[in-house]
Amino acid sequence: MQDSAAAPPYPTQWEADVVLRDGGVVHVRPIRPEDHDRVQAFHLNQSPESIYLRFFAPLPRLSERELTRFTTVDHADRVGLVATLGDDIVGIGRYDRVGAGTAEVAFNIADAHQGRGIGSVLLEHLAAAARERGITRFLADVLPQNRKMVAVFSEAGYEVSHRYEDGVIALSFDITRSEHADRVRAAREQRAESRSVQALLHPSSVVVVGASRDPHSIGHRLLANLLDGGFTGTLHVVNPGADEVLGVPSRASVRDLPPPVDLAVVAVPADAVDDVVTDCAAVGVRGLVVVTSGFAETGDEGHRRQRRLVRRARALGMRVVGPNSFGVVNTDDGVRLNASLAPALPTPGPLGLFSQSGALGIAVLDSATRRGLGVSTFVSAGNRADLSGNDLMQYWVDDPRTRAVGLYLESMGNPRKFSRVATRLARTKPVIVVKSGVSSFGVPPGHAVRASTLPREAFDEMLRQAGVVRVDNIHQLFDVAQLVVQQPLPAGPRVAVVTNSDALGALAADAAVSWGLEVAHGPVAVPSEATAAQFREALDAAFADPDVDSVVAGFMPPLLTLDREVAESLAQVAAAHDKPCVASFLGMRGLTQALSSATRTVPAYPTPEDAVRALVSAVRYGEWVARDRGGLARADGVLPDVGRELVQRLLPDDPDGVWLAPAQTRELLAAYGIEVWPELEVSTPDEAAAAGERCGYPVALKATAEHLRHRADLGGVRLDIADEDELRADLEGLRDVLGAEHSTFTVQAMAPAGVPCVIRSVEDPLFGPVLEFGVDGAPTELLGDVARRMPPLREGDVADLVRSIGAAPLLFGHRGAEPVAIEALEDVVTRVGLLADQLPEVAELVLDPVLAAPSGVAVLGARVRLAPPPGRTDDDIRRLPD
Repeated sequence: MQDSAAAPPYPTQWEADVVLRDGGVVHVRPIRPEDHDRVQAFHLNQSPESIYLRFFAPLPRLSERELTRFTTVDHADRVGLVATLGDDIVGIGRYDRVGAGTAEVAFNIADAHQGRGIGSVLLEHLAAAARERGITRFLADVLPQNRKMVAVFSEAGYEVSHRYEDGVIALSFDITRSEHADRVRAAREQRAESRSVQALLHPSSVVVVGASRDPHSIGHRLLANLLDGGFTGTLHVVNPGADEVLGVPSRASVRDLPPPVDLAVVAVPADAVDDVVTDCAAVGVRGLVVVTSGFAETGDEGHRRQRRLVRRARALGMRVVGPNSFGVVNTDDGVRLNASLAPALPTPGPLGLFSQSGALGIAVLDSATRRGLGVSTFVSAGNRADLSGNDLMQYWVDDPRTRAVGLYLESMGNPRKFSRVATRLARTKPVIVVKSGVSSFGVPPGHAVRASTLPREAFDEMLRQAGVVRVDNIHQLFDVAQLVVQQPLPAGPRVAVVTNSDALGALAADAAVSWGLEVAHGPVAVPSEATAAQFREALDAAFADPDVDSVVAGFMPPLLTLDREVAESLAQVAAAHDKPCVASFLGMRGLTQALSSATRTVPAYPTPEDAVRALVSAVRYGEWVARDRGGLARADGVLPDVGRELVQRLLPDDPDGVWLAPAQTRELLAAYGIEVWPELEVSTPDEAAAAGERCGYPVALKATAEHLRHRADLGGVRLDIADEDELRADLEGLRDVLGAEHSTFTVQAMAPAGVPCVIRSVEDPLFGPVLEFGVDGAPTELLGDVARRMPPLREGDVADLVRSIGAAPLLFGHRGAEPVAIEALEDVVTRVGLLADQLPEVAELVLDPVLAAPSGVAVLGARVRLAPPPGRTDDDIRRLPD
C-alpha cells in the first residue's frame, strides 16, 4: 500500500465531461471531502432496494464515519469518482487496492438516472485511473439480483470471470487495454455522440430566446425562418418585452415554458447567455444553438465567457452549438427545422454539411441549391466551443438520409479523434473536407487549437490515411459531392474520353493523365456537326468497353445539333451502365433536368478540368474503400511494460526532455524487438584496433559530430575497412582531414549493401504520435520526400507508408537491382509505430540509417529523446474536449 503522506495531489487530469447513452452530459471528477453532504443527499434519495444491492444490507443513512471514509481518499490506493449533474451527484464509483496490482471496485447509480450509461462511464474512467496507479485487475462482489451491475461489467469489453459463493457473485477481470475493449468504447462513444446531435437536429419543441419584433434583428430572423420553414414541432418565444412575436405567444422567461423543451436557439446579448443556460436546464433543454457573438472571437474576456458558457451548459447536461453560430438545419419532412439565418429551408437531399464559419454558412447552402444538391442536415459550429465536426460525423454514421458529407473546417482541435471517426464514416459514406491550413497559422479568433510542429503536408496525409477527400475550396467540395452523390464509385483509374471537339478531348485527356488516371479509350471526338444519335453511339462504345471504369464526356455547342438532345442521350446511356460519368458542356447552362434519368443525374462542370478533378477524387476514394487495410499491425516479442517502466525511470522533469545515452536507447528499442547494431566509441588507434577485433572485419569508421554522422559525402565516414592496419590508417586520416576538434569516432561492423532509410516518430502536441519514413540522403533532406502516418497503424497503413514515397522504386528493384527484404523493413516500421503509440513520453525517435538489403534489414543508428508528454487530444477514455 502507498503511504498516505506520499499520496499524489488531487488529479485534475481525471476530470472530464462525458456524453451518455441518451445524448445527455455528465461531469466526472474525483471525489472530494467537501462532497460530504452531497453523498449523504445522494444516499437518502436512493430506494431501499438500490441501497441493499450496493451495501448488501439495509442502510437508511450513512454514518459520519462512513461519509468521511467515502469522501476522503488518497487518489492512489483508494480512489473515488463521482458523476455530477449540476450540483447533484448522480453516480459514484470507487476502488480500494487489496493487493499488488489488484483492487476491489464498487458502483452506485442514482435511481432516477439508471439506464443512461453512467455506470459504464464510471467503470471506464475508474479503470483508466487504476492503470495510471499501477493496478491491472478489478474484483467486485455483486448480488445475483443486481443484473444491471453484472451487465455493466460483462459488456465493458473485458474478459470477466464469475464465481458464486456465499450468495454473492464474485467477479474478476483484467483492466489492461485491449483491442476489443477499445472497440467497445468507440462504439459507445459513437452511439452517445450521435444521440446528442440527434437531440439537436430532431427536436419536438424549440424556443427562440431573444426573438424580437424588430424585423432587422437576429432573433426575429431566426423565428421567421423557423415559421417559414414549416417546423413541425411546438414553437416557443421568450421576450420579456412582448406578448407575442410573429403570432407566437411570448413568455418572460424560459422557466415559464411548459417542459420539456428540446432545443433553445439563443439570440440575446453575450452577458445574458449564462442566465439563459441556467433557465434552460430547468425545463429540460437538451441542446443550445447560440447565435450570439461576443465570445472568444473578441479576446481574452470573451474567451473566459465562452469557457464559462460551455462548462455551465455541460454541467447541466446540455450540448452547445456555437457561440457565434449561423444555426442548424434539418430538411426531414418530419422535422423541417430551419433554426438558422438561411432565408429558406434547403431542398431535401442526401448531402450532410458542416461549416465552422458562420459567414460562409449562407454561401455553402446557396452553392448546394444552385447545384441542385439536396441537403439532409446542416450545422454551423461558429466558435466550435463544444459541438464539432467529429460529433456530426458520429451522427451521420447512422443517419439513413445522408449518403455523403462535406465539412468546411477553419481549424481542427482533435485531429487524432477526427481521423478515427472519419475513417469509420468513410467506409460507407464519402467525407469531403475543405481546409486551407493546419496548426495555429490561419486559425480564426475564438478557436482554441494546439500548435503543431509538423508541416502542413501532415494534415493531408492524415486525411488520406482516413479515406477523406481533401479539396481546396467550396467550389471543389460541391464538384466532388455532385459526383459521389449522383453516380456510382469508379472501379478503377481507367477512363474513356468522348467529345465533339479534338481540342476539348485533348484537354480532358491531358488533365486525366496529369492527375494519374489512365486514358484507356479515346479521346474520341465525333464531328462537330454530328447528330445526337452519333454522339450516343460513341458513348455506347465507351461505356461498353470492359477496359473502362468511368467516362468523361465533353460537348461544345455547334450550330445545328440540339444541346438538350445530346444531354438526354448522355443521361440515358449513363443510366444503363454501372460506371460513373462526368460531363462538361461548355457555355451551356440549365441542363440539369436533361442530364437526369429516373435513377441518377450526370454531373456537369464548366470545364473538362473541373470534371476530371472531381473524378480523380472519386477514383482515389473508391480505391481506398476497396483496399483491404488489414488488422492492427502487430509484431512478435514486443514488451510494452518493460518499455514503459524504463521510460518512467529515465523521464526527466525538464520540459525540453533529454536525449538518451546509446546504451539506454538500445535497451528501450530492444523492448520492442528492434536491434541496433552496436557502435564502439574510440579515440586512439589502439582502441580502434580492439573495437575492430570485437566487431569483426570488415568495419566502418564514423565521426561522432552530429553533422558528420553517416555522411560519407562530407568525409566523416570510412567504409569496408578490411583489417587492423587499414583501420589505424583511416583513423589517422580522418583526424588529419577533420581537425583536432574531432577526436572521438565509432567503429561498427559493416552491413550488407542496401538502401539506407530513415524511420522517425515524433509526439506532436496537436496530432499525437506521427510516424515518418523516407530514403536517407537527398530524397528526404533536399526534396522532402517523406511519408507520414498516424498510429495506431493497420497492416495496410504500414504497406502504404513504405510505398508512398517518390523514392520507393529503389526498394523494389529499380533498374534491375535486387529488391530489398520489404517484409523485414515493414516489421521495423511496425515496431516503431507500436512504440510511438504506446509511449507518449518518447518525444522523438530516429532510426538512421536503416539499411534495407535483399538479405534483411540492419538498424545502424538510433536516437531517442524523452520528454514529459503534452497530453493527447484523444486518449483511452470517453471525454469531451476542454
